[in-house]
Amino acid sequence: MTYIQTSICIIGAGPAGASTSIFLAKKGIAHTIVDAAEFPRDKICGDGLDYKTIRMLNHIDPNIIEKEIFNHPDFTASWGLRSIMPNGKLKDFMHQPDADKPHQCSYFVSKRIHFDHFLVQKINPEFAQFMRGIKIVNIARDGKKWLLSAVNKEGEHTICCDLVIGADGDHSILLRHLGERKIDRSHYAGAVRQYWQGITDMHEKNLLEIYFPKNLPMSYLWVFPLPNGEANVGLGMISKYAAKQGINFRTQMQKMIENDTAIAHRFKNAKPLTPIEGWGLPLASLRRNLAGDGYLLTGDAGSMISPSSGEGIGNAMITGYIAAHFVEKAIAKNDFSAQTFANYNREVFRIFNDEIKAHNFFSQYKIAEISMWLLNNVWLNTSLFKHFYENKISAWTNTAYNKTLKVTVD
Repeated sequence: MTYIQTSICIIGAGPAGASTSIFLAKKGIAHTIVDAAEFPRDKICGDGLDYKTIRMLNHIDPNIIEKEIFNHPDFTASWGLRSIMPNGKLKDFMHQPDADKPHQCSYFVSKRIHFDHFLVQKINPEFAQFMRGIKIVNIARDGKKWLLSAVNKEGEHTICCDLVIGADGDHSILLRHLGERKIDRSHYAGAVRQYWQGITDMHEKNLLEIYFPKNLPMSYLWVFPLPNGEANVGLGMISKYAAKQGINFRTQMQKMIENDTAIAHRFKNAKPLTPIEGWGLPLASLRRNLAGDGYLLTGDAGSMISPSSGEGIGNAMITGYIAAHFVEKAIAKNDFSAQTFANYNREVFRIFNDEIKAHNFFSQYKIAEISMWLLNNVWLNTSLFKHFYENKISAWTNTAYNKTLKVTVD
């Protein structure tokens, strides 16, 4: 049995935990971060890195995209989005970078086995005690301290800390300790993913492809281009509607790939590289309480996946960035009480309020059906919508590369 004393312990070294650690180190704050896995390790995901991810990467290092990622063999740069129409037609929405900034693309795609490994390599050992391959099996509160029981191949360990940061995903042990690991199907989605090679008619600018099936409201199928002619193909849907329609995600995606006239022809000579695998997506529309006496929640542990897109990596990194600011406040005050973190929820949801409100409106079943029909039959066919959406993509891209996210802790 070993005993580890630390002020702060982060559970989980995915994008939420790794980002929290990286930003704490930038503030000169010592801490411990633990993960049950050894890296590199896979994580079932859509693998898309949106403008929020790019923004946080630029907060880590403003040269990281140009110098490390843009030409990295494990990352695919994407210049926009492609919508696949039910009739098979394709509508492209692209961002044109400034001539002097050719690396400033809108999106990247990278397998999580590569991206998460890239991110943990940015964890600074000068400030972070990074313990890989160690699993937290129990959490107990002892006065104002936390006692975390952990195990690895070397035996049992106890970690004592003032603050525990839950960054350990949807099945977070901290959530279970708090009695909050519950699923609300209205604010939860299911998804499946499969890797393919040789899908035809991919765009030369690696556009992220989205298909909204007309009979499956609050869902979409994606085709995200990866290096070496591979692609991440998946299907996601709000759990409430999947249950209502009795949808089996694996069966539904297989049927679409084989029979849907909008996409099936592109898979005719393609080869699946992996089985279809599934996972759950806890959505930010739940508005989970993210802070309390001696704890913070980040990423999927805080149900922070985007309810409009299903993207969670950038959201996770943003919560890690915000959490680091509040930890800095707690360290300065030597106060890890709930009062110190009282404004953490406010700062996190300030970033996501608009898309949560939009999701809650459009997720009403009839409105979702009508909106899906309008999208596929009206909006996507207008030059005005194309102009509007390409301006949005350019605005998001500009934010990712040029605007610092401000955090107010008081």
